[in-house]
Amino acid sequence: MSEPFYRARVRIEKVRGVHRRATLESGATVEFGVHGPIKLHYKLGGEPDLPLPVDYVVAATGA
Repeated sequence: MSEPFYRARVRIEKVRGVHRRATLESGATVEFGVHGPIKLHYKLGGEPDLPLPVDYVVAATGA
């Protein structure tokens, strides 16, 4: 098996509740958590409205 030619290096920290902050190797930070129907479904009314991780995946693919 060959070695990967790229490996993402990301530090993820729990801010509070389901709120997470990811710091990329470049130093850029990304906040994520819950919003909308997901927030309502899981009764997370006290959480701030933040993008879900899947929102970033969809945005990155240009869908």
